[in-house]
Amino acid sequence: MNKFFQRSTMALRFNRSVQLTAHAQRVRKMCQHAGGIEPMDESQKLLEGLVTSPTNYVPLTPLSFLERAAKVFHDRTSVVFGSSVKYTWEETHSRCLKLASALVHLGISRGDVVATLAPNVPAMQELHFAVPMAGALLCTLNTRLDSSMVAQLLKHSETKIVFVDQQLLQIAQGALNLLSKDKIIKPPILVLITESENFAPNVHEYENLLTSGSSNFTIRWPKTEMDPISINYTSGTTSSPKGVVYSHRGAYLNTIASFWSQGMGTMPTYLWTLPMFHCNGWCMIWGLAAIGGTSICLRHVTAKHIFESISLYQVTHMGAVPTVLSMIANCPPNDRKPLPHKVQIVTGGSAPPPQILSKMEELGFGVIHGYGLTETYSAATSCVWKPEWDSLPLEERAVIKSRQGVQHLCIEEVDVRDPETMEKVPADGKAIGEIVCRGNTVMNGYLKDVEATKEAFKGGWFHTGDLAVKHPDGYIEIKDRLKDIIISGGENISTIEVERVLYSHPAVVHAAVVARLDDHWGQVPCAFVQRKEGFEEITSDEIIKFCRDHLPHYMAPRAVLFEDLPMTSTGKVQKFILREKAKALPNLFNNEKQV
Repeated sequence: MNKFFQRSTMALRFNRSVQLTAHAQRVRKMCQHAGGIEPMDESQKLLEGLVTSPTNYVPLTPLSFLERAAKVFHDRTSVVFGSSVKYTWEETHSRCLKLASALVHLGISRGDVVATLAPNVPAMQELHFAVPMAGALLCTLNTRLDSSMVAQLLKHSETKIVFVDQQLLQIAQGALNLLSKDKIIKPPILVLITESENFAPNVHEYENLLTSGSSNFTIRWPKTEMDPISINYTSGTTSSPKGVVYSHRGAYLNTIASFWSQGMGTMPTYLWTLPMFHCNGWCMIWGLAAIGGTSICLRHVTAKHIFESISLYQVTHMGAVPTVLSMIANCPPNDRKPLPHKVQIVTGGSAPPPQILSKMEELGFGVIHGYGLTETYSAATSCVWKPEWDSLPLEERAVIKSRQGVQHLCIEEVDVRDPETMEKVPADGKAIGEIVCRGNTVMNGYLKDVEATKEAFKGGWFHTGDLAVKHPDGYIEIKDRLKDIIISGGENISTIEVERVLYSHPAVVHAAVVARLDDHWGQVPCAFVQRKEGFEEITSDEIIKFCRDHLPHYMAPRAVLFEDLPMTSTGKVQKFILREKAKALPNLFNNEKQV
């Protein structure tokens, strides 16, 4: 067995009994062979005649979605990329088999890691199927990383082959050069995804590699459904990136939850504005195969390209981080086109401000807000909409939609609890606790980090680190990250609540609030604001006054800095950078009374 696979499996198996229920263990013991049942005592007579065999049990895996798509949706379009690329599901199935075959010929064994560094191009769709078909794990790297971080993650994951898009070749080459200087591991083989025929010697070109494979390749199906299928590194907004390991079972179930929560029927048309590298495209890359959908790939995401694609391809669904929603809502009128129909868009990450949600609805988008983390395969909840809310004013609907909602179909439980005692908090919309999750769509664990996994799973729950309240109807609403809450003069200040007020100011396009140390109050809020075009004259005093008019005075920022906010590609503000900037500010407010 591959060393990486063996080590990961041992490290993450804290208690083998969690993989099989007590009932399943009894059945497994009793039904070792389809043709021979072991003797059973009186208490087990109800199970007499039951067997577990290939006839009635197959490990769950999203690879089965592609097999079915090739049969059921064989002539339907699977992917479109500009004017040059258009495949059917039958063609995509054949291409994935060839690619898997080629990977094996390059030496990929079961449990090896294959990485990608690429934007939303068709190869990303194919690699999501072909890599696990070869028995390997797919590791999709963030396209905004620099060479140093790429090298670090390639080394940590022990990647054997890395697929790189032409536009990111310089970053990848820099990473491989760094690994070449490290004598511990051999740099991975480079495969170049390119629309050009010019590529370096000793580098494989994607289409040539794919063509060298066989469409008669025998898929290496997972031995158990808990086998790992992918590694997704966290964004590193609060600490060093961790390798989150997904299983075939979790990916299969989260796929179902994803298209169910988005209200998808069969054969939707999905516009890829969400990065495919992020949580495996929220598992929708696999999900579109399950329902015969069409992927519309965009290399570069702009508001103009979004509106043009919706009009040209009759897009029905999208997924997007809040920054893309803001881009759409604030784009110049000349970049917009009337929507041919209502387009459903799911957004994750931090809760979009109600003002952005209202604007999206005015433009003709139906916005669904989900909440989750890399460790929960993307969204673990969605704000399931109730018909009685349709008659509410637009502003009230937007406030409800900005909540994180209730658990999705395939996770066992999402709750708000005291992080120390694990007691439930009252469902009164006021008591704050930590969001915790458990169920089939929680990660296997962190790659090569047993202690971090144990800490995240303490008490039998996955601890998200997000603070929230639960409303009387059971819907949860995030108040802040555990690490971001500001304690000022003994009062807890939710940075999210302050940010929502900032977003309601007409001059603000992006805002973030962090704690700044203060000798008198302990901590005070410090705001970083990105102004809209045409509002360059707005001052920090005006922003502070606006906040004081809409918040208790102690919650209003004591300082406002105007600058572009550092963000990850998934729309999360890198607050650790802002906290360092806030530390450098002079302590100007020690003598000010907190009202």
